Amino acid sequence: MKRMLLTLVTVAILLPCGWAAGADKIKVVATIPDLAEMTRRVGGDLVDVTSLSTGVENIHYVPMKPSFAVTLNHADVLVLLGLEAEHGFLPALLEAARNPRILRDAPGYIEASKYVVPIEVPTRIDRALGDLHPMGNPHINLDPVLAKDMARAIADGLAASYPEHEAEFQKNLTTYLATLDQDIARWEREAAPLKGKKFVSYHPDFNYFAERFGMEMAGTIEIRPGVDPTPSHVTELEEQMRKEKVDVVIREVSYPAALAETVAQATGAKLVELPTMVGGVPEAKDYASFIEYTIRTLLKATGSAPG
Repeated sequence: MKRMLLTLVTVAILLPCGWAAGADKIKVVATIPDLAEMTRRVGGDLVDVTSLSTGVENIHYVPMKPSFAVTLNHADVLVLLGLEAEHGFLPALLEAARNPRILRDAPGYIEASKYVVPIEVPTRIDRALGDLHPMGNPHINLDPVLAKDMARAIADGLAASYPEHEAEFQKNLTTYLATLDQDIARWEREAAPLKGKKFVSYHPDFNYFAERFGMEMAGTIEIRPGVDPTPSHVTELEEQMRKEKVDVVIREVSYPAALAETVAQATGAKLVELPTMVGGVPEAKDYASFIEYTIRTLLKATGSAPG
């Protein structure tokens, strides 16, 4: 890790910036495409936004590239999920980038989870219990209602750094929230048949989605977040699924397929592969289509899709 860090530092210093020289837009780096889209909606023509991930990665372990350090070195603002979701890669990149504007507690460091009360907050931190969710479940982007809180956090964060543009940020935010409200009302109607449907996922990515739309999570293939499954855990999970008549096994696109397929086959549940952020599948090209794809796929898997 130290050698990698030194390499990233060297590259960040020597390589040119990817943004156009002399551009007067606010240069924003987001950790995931969902946040990049929200920032564009809130920032409008004032921002130039880049996402570190493409949507197919595991948010906890986005592969670090030297170009990321370069991009972060020249950023005015960083927008991240927070709740330590990115702790597996972002701290090292920030150290390599050597950009005080976007360090934690700096004005350019915006946590989209600022106004969110997380679920599943551990009572103690212990690596044996899993160390990927030390502040609670960070996968808040799967709940479109929480997306409204995320957009507010982004707008307030941008206004804190650029108060001269606060009125424009708030105007754009109001427009975006109105669009989300319309979409949420439609999604709640469409997802109504999912209420009470039980599922197992590889990692607890879909817990916020489940709470929003009334699904019931029966367990995870992982023992706990970041703790790999053991044969005994899988056996117990399969027994539980048969007893509770679990409908669906969700295999997130960034997690191994083979074991999820085995669990689904052993229990008679329907296996579905779902993205956990925008860009995870070609159909999820923006936030609205990401949520719509998730709802549509689960409706089909549970036999609840309209005929």
